[in-house]
Amino acid sequence: MRAFFAVDLPDALADPIAETQADLGDAEGLNITDPTQAHVTLKFLGEVDAESDSDGDHPAVDDVIAAGERAVETAETDGGPVDPFECELAGLGVFPDMDYVSVVWAGIGDGTRELTALHEALEAESTALGVDPADHAFTPHVTLARMSDARGKALVRRVVRERDPEFGRFGVDEVRLMESTLTPDGPEYETVATFALG
Repeated sequence: MRAFFAVDLPDALADPIAETQADLGDAEGLNITDPTQAHVTLKFLGEVDAESDSDGDHPAVDDVIAAGERAVETAETDGGPVDPFECELAGLGVFPDMDYVSVVWAGIGDGTRELTALHEALEAESTALGVDPADHAFTPHVTLARMSDARGKALVRRVVRERDPEFGRFGVDEVRLMESTLTPDGPEYETVATFALG
């Protein structure tokens, strides 16, 4: 199964996210994500073996769960554990840059320090299992849309430059291990395990 560690957003933020996505809706070649499934990915794992006794090329799910537990327990900010905290979802950005737009995202203000600490702990624990290390710096974000081609790039650039939305704040008290199933209508997510903070 395809899996990743993430922090979920509350349902209350789905509407403000959808409002900003509507501004992007006329951009050709842009695929909008489901705002009700909004989340901050902390570490993408790729393939994980669903069987705990598997001898395959990927880590077993039980080992990944144990790694998630260790990471949440050992993650630190300012020398202390990462306890439940509050995040701010605000602003827009793109990956990799405005010249070549692949992903449109909403950014994180307050809470970046704690999310980064969780990411670093999950990165260390998962790479110890053989998961590929991240190939780019961690930027906590919520994906709003993905571009399949450049036809709508001008509209996307204009919205990102001109809008500075404040979506709202949300509390974070757990990290989830999620399974991602690709479907013709987009990915579907299911929680495999949760790890409480504090």
